Amino acid sequence: MYSFMGGGLFCAWVGTILLVVATATDHWMQYRLSGSFAHQGLWRYCLGSKCYLQTDSIGEPPGQGPGRAWGKSRADLGAQGHLYSRWRTLRLKEGKGATQAYWNATRAFMILSALCATSGIIMGIMAFTHQPTFSRISRPFSAGIMFFASTLFVLLALAIYTGVTISFLGRRFGDWRFSWSYILGWVAVLMTFFAGIFYICAYRVHECRRLSTPR
Repeated sequence: MYSFMGGGLFCAWVGTILLVVATATDHWMQYRLSGSFAHQGLWRYCLGSKCYLQTDSIGEPPGQGPGRAWGKSRADLGAQGHLYSRWRTLRLKEGKGATQAYWNATRAFMILSALCATSGIIMGIMAFTHQPTFSRISRPFSAGIMFFASTLFVLLALAIYTGVTISFLGRRFGDWRFSWSYILGWVAVLMTFFAGIFYICAYRVHECRRLSTPR
């Protein structure tokens, strides 16, 4: 029983760390925009060495409006005009409302997944103790359910991101690919899933021992 829980707790820690890193970093995909290398995450997109909030690409083209970090050199102004035209065309084709919902849904599911995984870790650690608190609730079983819920949420997030990215960006950029933050999300799926499997196995072992013990 404890060996199962130990393996599950290890997978849960790794999966939760990967979820946090994948959600926070800006390398979900890479592409070229008007000849410039760019990459983006769930919160920001980066053109060269400068990064901007995702709302800039949804509500306004890069560099247009207060608080933008564009330089004032001729090269920057020329690149800004180039990107303005490109982003304006993409925004008209994309549709602001649909894209806003797409970003919000992906972010929400990733955050929910990390929260469920964290709750599962807490329940998993409590399963090692023998305190009478919540004695009617099987803590290994509860931890396993939380890890499965985390797996479901991150799968939903990745499915939404994959579908919209392929249907939208895949048709508009010839040179693009998913990047390492996106891959970490899929690794986190495996880690949280196996954490749930380990804890459910620990629960089954505990129940078999309890039923076989004479009263």
